[in-house]
Parts: sequence; structure tokens; C-alpha cells
Amino acid sequence: MKAVRFHETGGPEVLRYEDIDIPTPGPGQVRVRVAASAFNAADNGMRAGFLPIPIQLPHVPGYDVSGTVDALGDGVNESTGEGGPSLQVGDAVIGFLPMERDGGAAQYVLAPADALVPAPTAIPLPDAAALPSVALTAWQALFDDGKLTAGQRILINGAGGVVGKYATALAKRAGVHVVATASPRSAEAVRAAGADEIIDHTSTDVLGAVEDQVDVLLNLAPIDPEQFTQLVAAVRDGGKVVSTTAFMATPGDEARGVSAATVFVLPHRERLAELVSLVDAGALQVEVTRRIALSELPALHAEAAAGRIPGKVIVLPELA
Repeated sequence: MKAVRFHETGGPEVLRYEDIDIPTPGPGQVRVRVAASAFNAADNGMRAGFLPIPIQLPHVPGYDVSGTVDALGDGVNESTGEGGPSLQVGDAVIGFLPMERDGGAAQYVLAPADALVPAPTAIPLPDAAALPSVALTAWQALFDDGKLTAGQRILINGAGGVVGKYATALAKRAGVHVVATASPRSAEAVRAAGADEIIDHTSTDVLGAVEDQVDVLLNLAPIDPEQFTQLVAAVRDGGKVVSTTAFMATPGDEARGVSAATVFVLPHRERLAELVSLVDAGALQVEVTRRIALSELPALHAEAAAGRIPGKVIVLPELA
């Protein structure tokens, strides 16, 4: 089968588009014929050796995947317990795969059975690869780390990005008042996702534009650390600051009881299944900005290494 792998960490040039053996599922594993994988910034970081994730080399990137169940390993569907996976060959599935294992930038991938859920039916199967980790990140940031509840207020800094629009929609659905920063280019999409107030961060002082303090500040943007610290003043006493920018510290304010948390997305099968149900109900829109062939993935990594890639890119394998 065709796959993209890197045999050593380094620049985009370490990626190879090559032939490798089709993997055989072991106990508890499922082989998925890949419809698409999704590119994430963490793929770039793992390839470059910046992220402390214990991958084994050579490594196939692409931990978000959609596809069709192709083969079942021993023990799949046995003793899974209530709510456990029930998978059959031919099932359309999506998953957030263990990041340390080979991912979906290939024609086939092995996945733990409990990492997979039925794919949404309201969108094309390849596009569904764009959902898992980014939507899980938004949910975790809002409700696990932010502890948001109905009637509260949130300021989402960087709401125009993929995670930001998911966070906006999920927070609004939960009965939260959403104040969002967005550029004129993304303002309409953020409004469509459910934002109650939009601040144009390109022309407005964000802190000055927040009229009432919020319960949670969620930062999703590569903000200047000093500006980030200043924004904490927008959070009420006892509130929370949550950030996905793991490359810098998340500020709080101990004197006012404002806590700080940095999001490291975790797998959660039941939550992913609920996100799928929201997509099928039309309550959550899956964003796909670009679709590229598997052979083009090294070039995409080169683009990412040179600067931020906007939107969501999915990678389509050339199936034999």
C-alpha cells in the first residue's frame, strides 16, 4: 500500500511517499481502509521533533481518520461492555487515533476498536476526518477545563479558526453567552456558529471592547504573551483561563482566584459519538477548507513549516 512516513525527525524533506506492507490487525484492533486523514499542526510538530510524544520510527502521521472497516482482529466486539464498540467489516467509521502510533496518511491504518465510532451520515465520509481531534479539543476546553454551564459568559479569542467555530457552536448550544474575536474575513462564519458578540481584533482593543467580565477566557490564537496576560483582566474573580497554545504558558491571576489550564486533547469515544450525532442533526458544521492527495502531503508539511495553514485540510489516499 501507499503511505507517507518519516524515518527520522526533521524538516518536511524527511517525509517519504512510499510502498509499505498492508498491516494485519492484532487483538482488539481494526484495520480501516482510509477514506481520508486530516492534517493537524501537531503532525508538523511530531515530524519536526518538537512535541514530546513517544512515536516509533518510521512513523505515519495523521491521527484523525475516516474510512471503512476492512478487517477485525481477535477479540473485537467481545466483552466490550455496555456502550462498547460493535464493529463489522464495511462499517463507515471515524476515529482519533493514538498519536504515538501510525496514523491515517496511508491507504490502510490499524486502530484500536475503542477509538472508532460510526461516521456521520450527513456529510461525505472523507470530510468526516476533519472532525475528531479539533471538535474534541473544543469540547474539552469548554466543559472539562473551563467548567462552563448555562447562563455563563465566555470570551473566545481566535474564534475564526476551526476549533474556535466548534467552540462557539458548542458553547452557544449549552446556553452560554459567547463573546468572540474574529477578523472581518471570518466574522460572518463566527456569527453563523452562534456568537452573541463579535470583536474585530484587527481594529479594536479587545480588552476595552469587553463590556462585562466573563467566566471563562478561551485562547485559541498565537497571541503575544504580554497581551494574553492583560486579557486576564476580562475574567471575573474565580473564573478560568483556558488555552490551546501549548508552546507558551497560560496566565491566570492567583490573587483573584483566576485559574489557568492548557488543553492537551484526550480521546473520548462517547463524546466523539455525541459530536457525530450533532453533525447529523445539523447542529455542528464540519469545516473542510482543502482536499489534497496523499502524495501531496510532504508539500503541505513544507507549507506548514513556512507558516500557519488556515482552515482544515484533509488528505485523500490514492486507493489501489
